[in-house]
Parts: sequence; structure tokens; C-alpha cells
Amino acid sequence: MSVKLRLARVGKTKQPHYRVVAADTKKARNGEFLEIVGTYRPLENPSGFAVDNAKVLQWLNKGALPTERVRKLLETTGLWGEFMATKSPKKK
Repeated sequence: MSVKLRLARVGKTKQPHYRVVAADTKKARNGEFLEIVGTYRPLENPSGFAVDNAKVLQWLNKGALPTERVRKLLETTGLWGEFMATKSPKKK
């Protein structure tokens, strides 16, 4: 089972809110997920992005891959850089 950290849409029409979830890649966007790790509110000024750092790092260390948007959001908080610093370089 491959796991991704991705956004699951919640909220009303034209008022999107997203949950940052760890989900199996074969499940639907808003379908079953393994765990909620944060929220993202793009309409707030500045946009509201809150995640549980420990849970995100735990999933990343287990091998979960973030989607492009989630990776960019993690970069804004510095969490992606923290994860990449702890990762050991691969030998060729």
C-alpha cells in the first residue's frame, strides 16, 4: 500500500477548506483516509495552514510521499527542509 499526504476537500460551494490527510493512493480524493494530520484554509488572508509536525514527520519517515501542493505548503513552514535534513544521503 503506497501512502500519500494530500488534501481532502471539505466546506461549502465556493468556500473551500481542506484537510491534510495520509491516504492510500488508490482511494478517492475525499474518500477513506488513514489519519488527519492538518488543515488548510486558502481563502484566509494570509492562508491558514496548520499541521501536527510530529504526525507529518512520522508519516514521511514511514515512506509517505506528499503531493506537490502539500510539499509546497510544508516548505513554507520549514517542515520539508527539516525532514530532508534528517534523511541520509543515498550511496551510489
